[in-house]
Amino acid sequence: MFRQYLLLTKPGIIAGNLVSFVGGFLLGTAGHASLATLLAAAAGVALVIASGCVFNNYIDRDIDAAMTRTRQRSLVTGLIAPRHALLYGTLLGLAGLLLLGTQGGGTLAALLGLLGFAVYVGAYSLYGKRNTVHGTLIGSLSGAMPPVIGYCAASGCFDMGALMLLLMFCLWQMPHSYAIAIFRAQDYRAARIPVLPLQYGLASARSQIIGYTAAFAACSLMLPLFSAASWLYLVTALAGGLYWLRLTLAPCDPGNPGPWARKLFLFSILLVVLLSLTMGIDGLLHTPD
Repeated sequence: MFRQYLLLTKPGIIAGNLVSFVGGFLLGTAGHASLATLLAAAAGVALVIASGCVFNNYIDRDIDAAMTRTRQRSLVTGLIAPRHALLYGTLLGLAGLLLLGTQGGGTLAALLGLLGFAVYVGAYSLYGKRNTVHGTLIGSLSGAMPPVIGYCAASGCFDMGALMLLLMFCLWQMPHSYAIAIFRAQDYRAARIPVLPLQYGLASARSQIIGYTAAFAACSLMLPLFSAASWLYLVTALAGGLYWLRLTLAPCDPGNPGPWARKLFLFSILLVVLLSLTMGIDGLLHTPD
């Protein structure tokens, strides 16, 4: 049963977001790293994300039942009672926000964590995902929050560096998520989720993917202007952004777009890991003022 409760928190999502969180945190330290704050903030963010995922599982029970990939989840099969999941998610969220507010960066970090939770659970899971093709855009704000929380937990303020991280990771979410919607189109169709690739077709989705990828690449190159990110990050962002854009422009078979979309998706994960790594290295190597 422990494993079922663990899976409710979507550990893969937590791990992926912690990578960008650490990158944002180390970038925000600008040479003043605090291991205690890093560990506390990471634990707090992990708990808040876990809470959001539990609530998402609770809200999406009907959707998950219609999708091949998710129909065996514990809230669908009845292994975990919905009321138990609600209590579990609530306790995780409260613990995470408390940890962020007291040990992991202070009030600002906790408020950003609460904002990310509210957008993911309320604006996205309860409304956007089910009712509009703009659900992905709504959800991108919560998806971009971990590196911003990390940056602000370390720096103590929301400045232009934090804003650039927010914009950059919001833009990254869009082609990443549309690619998922393309290669998992059958599941999304079965669950009647109004994602853009299904509502407006592959050609429209591809145009959006290209546009958002180009915007992300341009935005990522601006981060060094407002933060401790330097040449190592800049080279990685330039090479990675251009290669991701090249993948979006590669030939795509309209009758079988899955392989093309999967390549975009896989590289998007690699790219965010590399950018987070180089942000962290630049932050650690930055000479304090």
